[in-house]
Amino acid sequence: MFLFFSTLIWLINNLSESYVSTTNFDLEYVNVPEGYLFKGATDNELKVKLKAGGFQLLGFNFKHAKVSIDLADALQKDSIFYIPQKVYRKQVERQLSTSMSLIDIETDTLFVGMLAVISKKVPVRPNVEVNMATNYLLDGKMEIQPDSITITGPSKEIDSINVVRTNKLTLPDLDADFSETVNIYKSKFLRNTRYSASKVELTAKIARFSEKVFEVPIKTVHFPSNIDVKTFPDKVNVLCKAKLKRLKKLEASDFEVIVDYGQLKDGNTDELQLELRKKPSGLHSVKLEQNSVEYILNKK
Repeated sequence: MFLFFSTLIWLINNLSESYVSTTNFDLEYVNVPEGYLFKGATDNELKVKLKAGGFQLLGFNFKHAKVSIDLADALQKDSIFYIPQKVYRKQVERQLSTSMSLIDIETDTLFVGMLAVISKKVPVRPNVEVNMATNYLLDGKMEIQPDSITITGPSKEIDSINVVRTNKLTLPDLDADFSETVNIYKSKFLRNTRYSASKVELTAKIARFSEKVFEVPIKTVHFPSNIDVKTFPDKVNVLCKAKLKRLKKLEASDFEVIVDYGQLKDGNTDELQLELRKKPSGLHSVKLEQNSVEYILNKK
């Protein structure tokens, strides 16, 4: 016991003294200049000679300390970026404790790879396959948040990009409102491009719909007053899809289907094309069950 405590006291006394020793710092590069993308450096570790207390030096032997290298101080010659030792040495010294002294650094110059980049804001388009359950439809548009992101990269990579898409998402048999998180698709060819967001949130409302058929008279327009026209049939079915509450308020008079005399000006035709000229709002879809009718013209 006496020997153990004697050795411990001796060790503490010795470690309390200052020593000069070689150790390594891990480098972290910070403050990348605006308009550039950090691509790496020639050195990620720095071998230095320090004068410090024994306890501090002992700690470095177990785990490398980390120091930051400010890229805002980098110099540029042509396309090469570098930081001379006299510049980054001051940065390292500012990060040392007052009880430590930097004696020497092995590396003369740090060379840094930086790539000139531009930024642009582009919309996000969902790549979604929606399969609705029977009698259910999307109630309004699918919402995407955020609906646009900023991409940053070399001009040769992003100049032609006007939109980014999500990964493919399949939603089967939907019969209720949904909210899904989906990743943005990142092309393997955009190796140096960065995205301000990596995923988006898709939401949509799902509503139960019903169908109803309305028998609507066919109106003739722009025909000369001396010509009588009859269509066969004289009425056409209009198929509507909407919420049941909305369908209950509709009547055939809310729709107008016409045939226009202008179709006959360029020559005779066996059939006249139908046009749905008026329809109420708030419907999911409206469809004519036939698109043309036969006709007979009689002069008065």
